[in-house]
Amino acid sequence: MRKLHITSVKPGDVIAKSIFQENGNVLLGMGVQLTERYIERLKQLGIDTLYIQDKRTDDIIPEDVIRDETRKQAVDAVYKKMTTLMDQPHMKRRTSLPDFGSAFQKVFKEILQDLSSRKDVLVNLSNLHVMDGYFFHHAVNVAVLAGVVGLAKGYNQQQMLELGIGALLFDIGMTQVPKELWSLRKELTAEERQRLQYHTEEGFNLLRSQHNISVVSAHCALQHHERYNGTGYPRQLCGKDIHEYARIVAIADVYDALISPRPFRQSYSPSDATEYLFASGNTYFDLELLKLFLQHVAIFPISSTVQLSSGHTGVVSRVNPLAVNRPTIRILTNEDGSEVAAPFEINLYDKEWMSVTIVKTL
Repeated sequence: MRKLHITSVKPGDVIAKSIFQENGNVLLGMGVQLTERYIERLKQLGIDTLYIQDKRTDDIIPEDVIRDETRKQAVDAVYKKMTTLMDQPHMKRRTSLPDFGSAFQKVFKEILQDLSSRKDVLVNLSNLHVMDGYFFHHAVNVAVLAGVVGLAKGYNQQQMLELGIGALLFDIGMTQVPKELWSLRKELTAEERQRLQYHTEEGFNLLRSQHNISVVSAHCALQHHERYNGTGYPRQLCGKDIHEYARIVAIADVYDALISPRPFRQSYSPSDATEYLFASGNTYFDLELLKLFLQHVAIFPISSTVQLSSGHTGVVSRVNPLAVNRPTIRILTNEDGSEVAAPFEINLYDKEWMSVTIVKTL
């Protein structure tokens, strides 16, 4: 299969990877043939990339670090709990919500089990979902990314659970923010910005009232918008004054936000997102944690369609953990844009191809 921007797909193309609704259920499943109507509807729903079947790349399959079933169960759990809080905001005044922490412990243990069995796989977040589901899918992606960093740091079981619960629930304060503030396309007023920023404290207050959620997990909600140089909020903390869990969640949050389409912009490619993050090391983010994070993320994920400096285009067929910016590419078109007679592969890490670079993701 190959991943393409929605502007490059056409009627008759067949979906190779399912697209999900906000609650984790399938919207369009693998094997569905696209029509003009489907394509337009997907654009309206905020889907900007698709995985498409292609006989030349049928054997190229992106491997996620967690199973589809694990992801579906996690998104469903987040969706049910978060929408309950949105619909019943008075619940935040309760001392403790029954089974709240235990439900998310169970969810993250499933995620952790999958992560632990695939330690050497570079993270490739390949799930596709409607834009209205961003809040719920984002929570699961942040937990996955944070979990990868926690494992790389050698956290013990207790630390992993504290980090994982904090990552799954880091944005829970947003359930108390008027939904219209989430997707404003205009610049926020000072009052709107202050209201939005207060979600960190609301999330912290909600989580610390739960008897089965650690207070350090709650600090992920409080501090994920703090920045390493002290320019964040709500308390303008800097450096190591920010809890390490929150510093990890901050990186995961921004990375997944960048590679996701939002109402006010298109998604970044993983390579552009990682470039942005690295440029912000020790300014917005802890540089050492950032380096660790980037060692475990696929800059050019498998099945990405790319253009090379040689003029060829192709699909990433393998990634190289030792040089994440030098993957193996299956060439599909010549320099002049014509299809090659027979697809062939080049390893950008080999000496003979060292002068060739990836120019952009298509």
